[in-house]
Amino acid sequence: MPGRYWIETLGCPKNTVDSDKLAGTLETDGYAPADDVGSADIVVVNTCAFIEAARQESIDTILALGDARRPGARLVVTGCLAERYGRELARALPEADQVAGFGVPVTVGGRRHEGSRNVPPLDLLNLPRPPARAPWAYLKVAEGCDRTCGFCAIPSFRGKQRSRALRDIVEEAGALGVAEVVLVAQDLASYGRDQGRAGAIGPLVRAVAGSVQRVRLLYLYPSDLTDGLIDVICETGLPYFDLSLQHAAKPLLRAMRRWGDGDRFLARIADIRRREPRAAFRSSFIVGYPGETEGDHDELLGFLADAQLDWAGFFAFSPEAGTYAEGLAGRVPDGLVRERLQEASELQEGITASRRSALIGETVEVLVDRPGRSRSHREAPEIDGIISVPTQLPVGQVGPVAITGAAGPDLEAVAVGAGSGSWAAMASAPDVRSRA
Repeated sequence: MPGRYWIETLGCPKNTVDSDKLAGTLETDGYAPADDVGSADIVVVNTCAFIEAARQESIDTILALGDARRPGARLVVTGCLAERYGRELARALPEADQVAGFGVPVTVGGRRHEGSRNVPPLDLLNLPRPPARAPWAYLKVAEGCDRTCGFCAIPSFRGKQRSRALRDIVEEAGALGVAEVVLVAQDLASYGRDQGRAGAIGPLVRAVAGSVQRVRLLYLYPSDLTDGLIDVICETGLPYFDLSLQHAAKPLLRAMRRWGDGDRFLARIADIRRREPRAAFRSSFIVGYPGETEGDHDELLGFLADAQLDWAGFFAFSPEAGTYAEGLAGRVPDGLVRERLQEASELQEGITASRRSALIGETVEVLVDRPGRSRSHREAPEIDGIISVPTQLPVGQVGPVAITGAAGPDLEAVAVGAGSGSWAAMASAPDVRSRA
């Protein structure tokens, strides 16, 4: 008789979508979500394998949940780590009852699958998923990647890009029951290119915007950020640009097999700000890539000071098996990498705090994610700061607030027109999603 499940998700938003698809499959089979690990009949760990730190976190989580499960509960390991190291992982983790790569059905019987090749695959992209538990949700529009970035092993186990049909994406967006959809993919701006539909991301964004209030895009390669796509993003009313830059020094970017340089990036950011002064920017950068000189690092720091990004993340280079960078000479000593990470992080923290403080006194439109917590167009869920609001504002609704204070990455705000204006009218309307 079916029982209860618990899914622990590690890694990126794309893994979150995969977990939702798996949850939908389990619920179709009669399972219900458990309140905690200890009450679940099946415990699933959806792992990440992007860099060494992520792999170690995945292993630690598997072992911890293996200890926390109740006697008789099954432990299943899936996701990137299972796909990339399936047979090796199955041998090394006797705690796991099943190691299942992408699209392998999670079994509830007694047999164990090592790797993913001996079970007919599921199409994770188009599996049904439960309604969202928050007023926002990630939506994966494609799987895989056709790029050959020097540091990235993802194409080796996620495969070539495979875009979904526009109709399926729009239907899923409407069925999620959310106010904000966050579109994700390994290479989002290349959506449709594998089907001979270059530039299809623009029509897709417009189509999804027709069924939800807010559409946000994550992970855009700067070489694909065309004028047309910029216009579409700004038209949605959510001018948030998550640009995958990785560095600013041109020689290092070429060694990464990436396009662009700091000057080109600055020119593009300035152009977007001229078009839309409210535009918000996030990016991520690799520190310590083989061959990175002190001059390269100084160029990155100079770029950060000039770009004044709202948000940025910094990651130490991790040599990944089978990648171009694995065999490059010029490894940067670990101690120096840590120093450079600290320098970049501290610089960006100051920039972010300054840009947040500059918003005090402004009125912005926010989506209330849960009581007392909201986001404007400047904050992506889970990765950026938040805006604290009065707890009585209705979850799942969008409305105006005035920014009254700032504390690092987070803001404080009060409702505008709470007594007789828009928020009062919203309070009597049904929530978009209030189970967060």
